[in-house]
Amino acid sequence: MFKLTSLNLNGIRSAASKGVEAWLAKIKPDCICLQEVKAQAPDVQGRFEQMAGLRGHFHFAQKKGYSGVAVYSRHAPSDVITGFGSPEFDAEGRYVELRFDRPGRKLSFISCYFPSGSSGEERQRAKFRFLDEFDPHLARLKSEREFILCGDVNIAHKEQDLKNWRGNRKNSGFLPEERAWMTKLLDETGLVDIYRRLKPDTTEACYTWWSNRGQAWAKNVGWRLDYHLATPALAQLARREAIYRDERFSDHAPITVEYDLQF
Repeated sequence: MFKLTSLNLNGIRSAASKGVEAWLAKIKPDCICLQEVKAQAPDVQGRFEQMAGLRGHFHFAQKKGYSGVAVYSRHAPSDVITGFGSPEFDAEGRYVELRFDRPGRKLSFISCYFPSGSSGEERQRAKFRFLDEFDPHLARLKSEREFILCGDVNIAHKEQDLKNWRGNRKNSGFLPEERAWMTKLLDETGLVDIYRRLKPDTTEACYTWWSNRGQAWAKNVGWRLDYHLATPALAQLARREAIYRDERFSDHAPITVEYDLQF
């Protein structure tokens, strides 16, 4: 089995201080997709080039202490792609793709951090611009190769994906336009939401993010914001999923999926 873990760290140094490296070494994933690294190359050098025995590949934001994504892999990629061709959003360090190509197979693992619109109207407009640019990119990529995209999508797709859905219908992350974008991505672009393929009816157990306000985590007042999104052939290989909540490395929980995939 090929074990693939995704986690929004809310800062790699912060998560490291809370034990994320020891946990990853224990579960032994073959590939790790991380979001919100919140670091630059000098912060990584000599400290985070490797994690759990895997080699890291990064896309840093130009702004210090902001965004940033990484993919750590047990296998050496044939190519590493940083950014998806958007001048606005590539500067924010939101996309890194590892390609593993050989005769008869083109395969990618992607870590992506979607913008949040929760800080105000300007960022929500930026989020909509990102969605408008990103769907055509994924459609083109799907026509060329198989891939699994892991990341913090910052969208809860359906009512079962968050606790207080009635009170959040006008809030970023559960807006009708965002949910419609997710529906189009799955129904028309043709990607597969792996968690929902394996657990179609789960509610409270599906959450991967909790606000730091109040006692949201303790009371499990959460949202499902973190996804594995795969092309259909790879989706058929997904066997088991796990959302880890026993320790809190950030305001997100890691989600791991095992695939019947051989390298």
